[in-house]
Amino acid sequence: MKPLIDIFRRQRFRNPSAEQDARSLLATEADLPSIKLTVFQYVIVIVMAVLIFGLWRLQIVNAESWHALAEANRIRKVPILAPRGQLFDRDGRLLVDNYPSVSAFLVREQGHSLDPDLPLIARGLHMTVEDIQAILKKYRTAPKYQPLPLKQDITPDEQEFIEAHRDEMPELETVDEQRRLYPKDGFAANLIGYVGEVSEEMLNDPRYAYYEPGDVVGKSGVEESYDAILRGQDGSRDVLVDSHGREVGKLGTERSVPGKNLKLTIDMDIQRAAENALGDREGAIVALDPHTGEVLAMVSRPTFDPNQFAVKIGRDEWNKLITDPDHPLLNKAIQAQSPPGSTFKILMSLAGLQENVAQDLKVNCQGGATFYGHFYGCDHHHGAVDIHNAIPLSCDTYYYTLAVKLGIDTIAHYAHAVGFGQKTGIDLPDEITGVMPSTAWKLKTFHEKWFAGETVSVGIGQGAVAATPIQLARALGGIASGGVFKRPHVVFPDELPQEYRQAIADSFPGTGDTTIPMDAANWQTITDGMAATTDGSKGGTAYASHLQGIDFAGKTGTAQVVNHSAGATSVSAIKSERANAWFVGMAPRRNPDIVVAVFWQHGGWGSGSAHLAAKVIEAYVDKQRRLDHNLVAQTPQPVEVGAVWSQPNDPTGLGGRPIDPHAKPGDSDSAFAGHFFLNIPEVPKGAVAANALAEAVK
Repeated sequence: MKPLIDIFRRQRFRNPSAEQDARSLLATEADLPSIKLTVFQYVIVIVMAVLIFGLWRLQIVNAESWHALAEANRIRKVPILAPRGQLFDRDGRLLVDNYPSVSAFLVREQGHSLDPDLPLIARGLHMTVEDIQAILKKYRTAPKYQPLPLKQDITPDEQEFIEAHRDEMPELETVDEQRRLYPKDGFAANLIGYVGEVSEEMLNDPRYAYYEPGDVVGKSGVEESYDAILRGQDGSRDVLVDSHGREVGKLGTERSVPGKNLKLTIDMDIQRAAENALGDREGAIVALDPHTGEVLAMVSRPTFDPNQFAVKIGRDEWNKLITDPDHPLLNKAIQAQSPPGSTFKILMSLAGLQENVAQDLKVNCQGGATFYGHFYGCDHHHGAVDIHNAIPLSCDTYYYTLAVKLGIDTIAHYAHAVGFGQKTGIDLPDEITGVMPSTAWKLKTFHEKWFAGETVSVGIGQGAVAATPIQLARALGGIASGGVFKRPHVVFPDELPQEYRQAIADSFPGTGDTTIPMDAANWQTITDGMAATTDGSKGGTAYASHLQGIDFAGKTGTAQVVNHSAGATSVSAIKSERANAWFVGMAPRRNPDIVVAVFWQHGGWGSGSAHLAAKVIEAYVDKQRRLDHNLVAQTPQPVEVGAVWSQPNDPTGLGGRPIDPHAKPGDSDSAFAGHFFLNIPEVPKGAVAANALAEAVK
């Protein structure tokens, strides 16, 4: 620096301004280090402030969350799945149970790649690598700490594989759980329903906000309607794991809460009678108590085996069920709708009598009649018909005439009052409303006016009218009960908490409990007409199903499914073109204790369905008589008995075989044994049964 000043001093006289420029340059160079130092100091202060803020945020603001994450690195939650509640029939007999099962779960540890282990896991669990990868993809958005369901209901050898490889593959975990065990052969399957893994679509539904991927939920029937009560609350156990995910200790257990058991209104004996009556026929049977609305039996055919769903159902089995043209997953008792045919004539009779039209209406049936320039046929030439024989004879001509006199809107008014075209509110999912046409309905649905000729077909339950078996059972049962209609249900309300009862009512809206005014004389006329339907002496359409000693009443219905004349007298050889056969029966005729609706799809004539209903009614009455100890006297049958005896004087006189195979003929001390049939005489009044049996033995 000094030589530079000397140079400028020597040159001072040559360039007077040079010395001044040199001094300015030296001052600038002297200021540069202080600026840099100041900037550097500020940078250090800022960095320190950021670090202090970050430390404060970690140690104070987010201390709890980071502590939880740190704990998760060494604590694993193993789920304890709650068993679902059992289902019982009305008499406390077990319908649906659980069985113990073991499932394999996959635990995804932080920072641990599962890819190298997938081939070995796949071989040990009899899966494919693609299957496991599909599961990982399905649950890719699930939290890392959540175990993923890998395979359900694993076999003992698969359990041993997991135990043998626990050290090298700590990501595999077994969980004990309870799986559904349903009755065999699809017994009450459509009523009970089935369970399955919650789907992605369901998880997007607010109703399933508290469910997580992998949870098992009810998918249909009672299992779906009462899932919140049946499923219980899962627990968990906390275990310590090392850095490799191996379990090294236990911390604690949060016990699961089992689901609540439910008692259904179903009577297993009546259900079995209905199942046997319908057999392999397509259709449905509903039996209910019209006093309370309790469903005693509900059958739908064809059916399915819900045990297929207890463990995850295969794709092939599922596709077979959903593509079956007969729709086995459809509960036809509440979801199959069809024109009700002549069963609708009970509603027509009610409307005609209440409107004071049917009392004096008389027609001369000559196989049909002409209305609005078109001939409408009847299946017989009934001759003179009035309201008293119109029901048992099921005369179409009479009800054509009555429909024209009433008009469609009057018919619709009474039909809506008894529940046609509306859900009943039964506590089962996906009930169908049915259809009850009117002028307003057609204008809204088709933007067309109602034509008078359409009313003629409605009068016999054809045309646009459509009903479900449960609707018909409730409607005709309510009419037979004097106008008192009850909401059908399959679970006793007193089994449920009060808030859940209201939730069920809100979730399944419908006609519910209602009462309509009904003249006593009209009630008697209608119920007597239904009783005459099953009376052979009155020539009713269901006379062949008459039950001796039982006040059995009802109404047949034959509903055309193709464009046949209403007066057709033959059954098509092509099954799909045969009429649907309906029958709604009850016992006794007034204020009945049981109502049975039978829907036989493509069954031909309603009289065939009457025979099926009669079997269910008979089973019900027989059971009530047994419970009341009011048995019908029967001729005693021979009873087979076994005996051991010794007869010293004549050892072989009574036959039989010697007990000692080494005994010689004539041995007086040999004992003999044999079987006999004894004719037990009828016990006289006041006699003791033991004395009568003693006399029979003598």
